[in-house]
Amino acid sequence: MKSGKVDLGYRSALKNLRKTKAKLIIVANNCPALRRSEIEYYALLSGAGVHHYNGSNIDLGTACGKYFRVSMLTVTDAGDSDINFSVPGQ
Repeated sequence: MKSGKVDLGYRSALKNLRKTKAKLIIVANNCPALRRSEIEYYALLSGAGVHHYNGSNIDLGTACGKYFRVSMLTVTDAGDSDINFSVPGQ
């Protein structure tokens, strides 16, 4: 997370999806099923991609360099990274 813009959390993910600013959503594997399905639905409507992280929310927070749990991460600007934002069906 050295370059680009990301937001952490469920509420900011919903806000970015409603504004169609989100390009990719990364969701922890222990995120509740109702929240996960709601995020997938909004991502489908806004054209953003969803990636299911294979670790828990504690692992996702550690991968972000934070000392707290992160249920989902929203990428709004990739920066210098080479993340492929391809969405299935486009």
